[in-house]
Amino acid sequence: MKHHRDMRGAFPVAAIDTLTGPEQLLVKALRYWSGDAQGMARIAHMLDARMGAQAAQTILDGLEEIFATLARHGRRRLMRHKLACSCVSSDEAVFAHFVMLAATGEREDAMLVGALMIEGPLLLPFTEAARCTGLELMRADLARPRALFEQASSLVH
Repeated sequence: MKHHRDMRGAFPVAAIDTLTGPEQLLVKALRYWSGDAQGMARIAHMLDARMGAQAAQTILDGLEEIFATLARHGRRRLMRHKLACSCVSSDEAVFAHFVMLAATGEREDAMLVGALMIEGPLLLPFTEAARCTGLELMRADLARPRALFEQASSLVH
């Protein structure tokens, strides 16, 4: 079976409800950011509604650094599904996994995964931004797990 080259990275590999709360939020943030020019404002609104202003700002700052690095130095554009889609693309899964590896102290593994997304010389600052962002997401999840990451709806595709 042949697949179109443009589909690379978009194949569904998981259902969003099988991800942890922080991973779900990372996938949603990637979808918002990739969607349009208002993406970061939508991410900020999503974060503010789910956690305190200080935690939301720390996460937003980290995401802005991560996304700016991806935009300028990404190996290719990360593929994602629509915001309400219950599937998780392989690129979305790799992105969320990268951030959570960095957050849990698996720096070398995170850098290996990060190398799939960006050029080598930028791996250390990219991984550090992911570590800080992921740690804050984990703190928020521990503090208020249900309120932070509840699904807004159960729409499929």
